[in-house]
Amino acid sequence: MQTKILLDEEQIPKKWYNVQADLPSPLDPPLHPVTHKPVGPDDLSAIFPMDLIRQEVTTDRYVDIPEEVRDVLRLWRPSPLYRAHRLEKFLKTPAKIYYKWEGVSPAGSHKTNTSIPQAYYNMKAGIERIATETGAGQWGSALAFATMLYDLECTIYMVRSSYTQKPYRKSMMHVWGAECIPSPSTKTNSGRAVLEKDPETPGALGIAISEAVEDAATHANTNYALGSVLNHVCLHQTVIGLECKEQLAMVDDYPDVVIGCVGGGSNFAGISFPFAGDKLTGKHKDTDLIGVEPASCPSLTKGLYTYDFGDVAGLTPLMKMFTLGHDFVPPAMHAGGLRYHGDSPIVSRLVHDGVMRAVAYHQSEVFEAAQTFARTEGIIVAPETSHAVKSAIDEALACKQTGENKTILFNCSGHGNFDMTAYDAFYSGELVDYEYPDELIKQAIGRIPKIS
Repeated sequence: MQTKILLDEEQIPKKWYNVQADLPSPLDPPLHPVTHKPVGPDDLSAIFPMDLIRQEVTTDRYVDIPEEVRDVLRLWRPSPLYRAHRLEKFLKTPAKIYYKWEGVSPAGSHKTNTSIPQAYYNMKAGIERIATETGAGQWGSALAFATMLYDLECTIYMVRSSYTQKPYRKSMMHVWGAECIPSPSTKTNSGRAVLEKDPETPGALGIAISEAVEDAATHANTNYALGSVLNHVCLHQTVIGLECKEQLAMVDDYPDVVIGCVGGGSNFAGISFPFAGDKLTGKHKDTDLIGVEPASCPSLTKGLYTYDFGDVAGLTPLMKMFTLGHDFVPPAMHAGGLRYHGDSPIVSRLVHDGVMRAVAYHQSEVFEAAQTFARTEGIIVAPETSHAVKSAIDEALACKQTGENKTILFNCSGHGNFDMTAYDAFYSGELVDYEYPDELIKQAIGRIPKIS
């Protein structure tokens, strides 16, 4: 009946796992936004330090984690793995449910797993300031924390709807010394262009990315940092899954199902990629890897697998991914961290190839699941995380019907302590289950650039 499975600080992974090494064929390369030719290191060096560029393109199976980074990770890593005994009992399921609790980080989510190394490599490269975007605020607060540690300035463009809904995330960023600006803003050309078309826009991650990239590209002392999607971000997050493998081995277990919510894909990648590697190499061929997204922003379940920009203005390289179209603006739902038009190229590739699969849920049902989780396990999760909770509950209930005693693992990626307005909306019946119309998705997809 062990509840917490704990590792010692010395068991923090010393290397990140790179799933690119185990893909049957290489990823399609990112393309230059103007020439549509494969992007090289020189194209990226204006906004990224060379160490991160190397990590973006490497196919080495393992990449060393600097000791200076591991020393900071000790503040919260290794994170605990919990066996959800009370949830299992409530559901009357024969399944075993485990969750990796990433809400113990200083910023309250998994995002610090990559904000620390990104700030570290920028500091080593002599960069003085970092610009970024954030949706619900988890990434913004994580980068604010990291840049504070390395004495870097930080400017964060926060999606306007989340800036309004989640004021205490903005406060966290201010506490750690960062500047937080609602996006779209009047500070950038891309922001002004969006506001000219729609002054009342709720904003979107694609818009905020345009602003942050433009900011970085027009200031010599500034680099850009991204909290999800890119290969090096997914790489940094694999500490989650690597720790899970060690923790489950301590209780002689291995997951039949691995689950994470998906916006850009970083926390799902973090928990699933080490298990995807086992699946790709034939060690555990039948593991079910499930990415969970909102029905209002269904990139994996309704998007097109093709090249597209990562931002609205078309400043980023074109990436081969599942996309709803770079100018797609989803409704202002409460899971702000999942409001992104595209997905990680690696996650997209694995879904396209059938190594992983995706499901989509509505707001009300994921908050119902979050309530069940809080009333059994005690943790109030972020709206984004509640999508993974919902899927885990569904998988456990399916086992109740079949009698299978599967082992289910999900990433409990962050706490909901600053998301009480979302829970208030749920209890007052104000949540709207919005499913983005297929016709509007078709129109947005129709505006994706054609790559010959």
